[in-house]
Amino acid sequence: MNSNKRKIRVLVVDDSIVFRETLVRQIARDSIIEVVATASDPYMARDKILELEPDVMTLDVEMPRMSGIEFLKKLIPQYPIPVVVVSAVSGSVFDALNAGAVDFVTKPDILGARGVEAFISELIVKIKIASTAKVAVSKKNVSRVSVNPRIGLVKQNGMIAIGASTGGTEAIATVIKDFPANMPGTVIVQNMPPIFTAMYAARLNSLYAVEVREAKNGDMILPGLVLIAPGDYHMRIKPIHNNYMVECVKGEKVNGHCPAVDVLFHSVAEHAGSKAIGVVLTGMGNDGASGLLAIRKAQGRTLGQDEGSSVVYGMPKAAFTIGAVQTQVPLNLMSRKIYALVDSRQ
Repeated sequence: MNSNKRKIRVLVVDDSIVFRETLVRQIARDSIIEVVATASDPYMARDKILELEPDVMTLDVEMPRMSGIEFLKKLIPQYPIPVVVVSAVSGSVFDALNAGAVDFVTKPDILGARGVEAFISELIVKIKIASTAKVAVSKKNVSRVSVNPRIGLVKQNGMIAIGASTGGTEAIATVIKDFPANMPGTVIVQNMPPIFTAMYAARLNSLYAVEVREAKNGDMILPGLVLIAPGDYHMRIKPIHNNYMVECVKGEKVNGHCPAVDVLFHSVAEHAGSKAIGVVLTGMGNDGASGLLAIRKAQGRTLGQDEGSSVVYGMPKAAFTIGAVQTQVPLNLMSRKIYALVDSRQ
């Protein structure tokens, strides 16, 4: 994922010496990763960053002297280094992402060989992705334009479908922050482990005007409701009477993911067609590109996040390259553009 020959220089920060040594030993086995230093707390980490200028930092959330969240809040505005948070299962990962971390991985419950192997494999992938990321882009786009919606503009059978991956948790929050309570039903795929999708949905639900839930098989797609695909389940839409419902099913990974954006988008193209608005946000890889093209060919409207505001311009670029994106939009204007499309369809 790194285009140059130089190794990705990593700083490992964790208060447990056993865990630090495990990380160093395991991730350094990858041929393009070099662990340049370790640190047991944020103060030591700060000194190592100034001295060595690493490309990526892995960071534990729970540490002595200063939490990982507080460290990120102080660090990122001054030294925008890509950070992959390493954490136990906790809602604090979303605080870390909000503070500027690029992504997260969860520590295995049991440090058995199989658990560690899967954890290390995931961490290595996310370190490589992080090395290509732009940090804290969303913080630069602080001026959001209110959509100032008018009541009564929502079509019952219209829908919005959104797909995202790396950087997507904050991007999705930025978009739906300005959705009014009468917005068309919205379905979202954000690549995230099980458990975290429910936590993420609950977090967004507590903040914004729309209702946000982790989707369950058979949920209806209704105005003012945002359904987020559950981790490890593909989500599709199906017509029912004069409306739509979601189907959440186990399945093989598509484009390396389950849930996959393409699975959702292809079902939206097939069943909703011209009634749909498809949106691809920041993320690594090409998931969602072919599905978004299908939505466009079915006379739906399609949007892609622009390069300047994307943490990782992989998914939007792949979709744009094949002609799936009708309009590229900066993240801070995305909700306004979506609402304009909804308005124009009434």
